[in-house]
Amino acid sequence: MEITVDQMYQIENKGHDMGFLKKFMMENAGAAAVRRLLTKFDDVASKNILIFVGLGNNGGDGLVMARHLAGYGSNVTVMLLGEPEKIKTEESNWNWSILQKMPSVTLMSGNSLNFDFKPDIVIDGILGTGISGEIREPYASAINFINDTDCYKFAVDVPSGLDPQTGNTANIFTKCDMTVTFHKMKEGIPKRKDLTGELYAEKIGIPVEAEEGIV
Repeated sequence: MEITVDQMYQIENKGHDMGFLKKFMMENAGAAAVRRLLTKFDDVASKNILIFVGLGNNGGDGLVMARHLAGYGSNVTVMLLGEPEKIKTEESNWNWSILQKMPSVTLMSGNSLNFDFKPDIVIDGILGTGISGEIREPYASAINFINDTDCYKFAVDVPSGLDPQTGNTANIFTKCDMTVTFHKMKEGIPKRKDLTGELYAEKIGIPVEAEEGIV
């Protein structure tokens, strides 16, 4: 069963009001995404993994992934596209603060995309369901970097630049090898499997009762 983006927002909010807080949803989303990524690799220990994160909750999912992948021994670099003080949500900020206490993860922020390593895996946690209008800097350069880099590409929730409701694309967009969305499939995502690659919808613990009256 596919749902609309608006229905997903309502389900998340209802689940949160029931006490299943959005920080738990974010934690479970990042963990589920890592488990699905691990099905493609026998071992991620010592692999160079670059995670691009935006300032919203899509980026927050990527921050959770960073912590879990570090636990598997990966060499993780997080590139926050903007300044930490501009992170938009409490949940994302909370996860950023944890990573600041982890020397095992390299944190970068701002606009510079100069990396002194070649990534084996790039994770796109830049833009999620809230896409609107033309994609600007520094997001545009990050998307171009992903598309121009020869490695495995993984999208969190939706490839950046793809509208998960309509399947339409912005002026630029990522093309990935695997996409993991959460709770249920959004209507527009399966229309562009040329961009999503392998496509999965993973449960993240939202109570089924949170759907009542919405779907």
